[in-house]
Amino acid sequence: MAEKLLATLGDLERDSFVPLLSKLIGESKHVQNNPPELIPEEDRVVKHVLDVLLPFSTTTGGGPLLVNHVTYSPGRGNLIVEYPGTVPGKILSFVGCHMDVVTANPNDWDFDPFSLSIDGDKLRGRGTTDCLGHVALVAELMKKLGQTKPNLKSTVVAVFIANEENSSITGIGVDALVKDGLLNKLKDGPVYWIDTADKQPCVGTGGMIPWKLQVTGKLFHSGLAHKAINALELGMDALKEIQFRFYRDFPPHPQEEVYGFATPSTMKPTQWSYPGGGINQIPGECTISGDVRLTPFYNVKDVMKKLQEYVDDINENIKKLESRGPVSKYVLPDENIRGSLTLTFNEALSGVACDLNSRGFHVLCKATEEVVGHVKPYSITGSLPLIRELQEEGFDVQTSGYGLMATYHAQNEYCLFTDMSQGYRVFSRIISQLED
Repeated sequence: MAEKLLATLGDLERDSFVPLLSKLIGESKHVQNNPPELIPEEDRVVKHVLDVLLPFSTTTGGGPLLVNHVTYSPGRGNLIVEYPGTVPGKILSFVGCHMDVVTANPNDWDFDPFSLSIDGDKLRGRGTTDCLGHVALVAELMKKLGQTKPNLKSTVVAVFIANEENSSITGIGVDALVKDGLLNKLKDGPVYWIDTADKQPCVGTGGMIPWKLQVTGKLFHSGLAHKAINALELGMDALKEIQFRFYRDFPPHPQEEVYGFATPSTMKPTQWSYPGGGINQIPGECTISGDVRLTPFYNVKDVMKKLQEYVDDINENIKKLESRGPVSKYVLPDENIRGSLTLTFNEALSGVACDLNSRGFHVLCKATEEVVGHVKPYSITGSLPLIRELQEEGFDVQTSGYGLMATYHAQNEYCLFTDMSQGYRVFSRIISQLED
């Protein structure tokens, strides 16, 4: 049975996949997601996917595929495509292929980001790895099911989503589909989120807490340093203390090794700004921003609470904060002035640890080993914002992807046709194994 199904589904057909991908990358300029300047029009991608799938759908009477184009904002649709199986409640799904992309500046690229170019095995352009390559890949799989009509016990569902690359606007993509109950039946089987890279199961991702530390001192002439509170020095010393406490309270977690995380949780600055001034002025204020990347074995809210406690404690005991020399002081008692810190947060996300005991995970591993030759699940403290919500809603989410991590969100993005065709064979084997 399994051999017959694999033979029916065959391999990814280059002369079908590449022309579709070419059309999708041709839309990438119009699906860049960076509001308010760039609002993607995902329906431009939907149109090409529908052109491929509708001939094999109940909509046209040409085949078994059930196609549902769901839109919550004009021009910004999602697409749910279903190949019906024979056993009620037996289901698997490929989700997370998103139709928006991150921005690209053609001046920084060696080739046009917004049209597909082919260099041997390389398929080049914005979205080839993340995630239009996967949109085309999963569309080809659904097309093949619609064409060949294998007799499956499992229903196979593909969900192509809008609005993954930016969370400043919500209620358009997978969050809205879940809220409306349109994905409820996917809870009965494994959900494969196809938006990572390097062909191996990604079993863990990081939470992210963007933070901003505003530092207030006292501006004064640099020749009279004893009359100033140097905001830059205060920021450095306070941040060092905050980081020290963070790493003490949130050390490497034993589960990180099990999941293969490349790094433990981190808390660090990534941006620094101050209002400007002369070289002979000691600045009275500055702002340090950065993020916490948190492995999913710690709770985001606990960390935010702790960081606030550190800052409150440093403010209260600012005299005791280690400083840098006889006149680097953070309190001026004669003037009754103290340096101070204010901590604020932007919207935080939680990380994900996939269920390593689920059938869906074991099936993905076995299929990967058969096709790629080895299986080595990995975890990163990058964030996949939408998966945690799915997990909390009761979905068994596993993640994989067949682009290249090295070109993810990068200039000169590309994927390899051979990797995508291995992805197709992994999907075929997942469907085949879950028939038993």
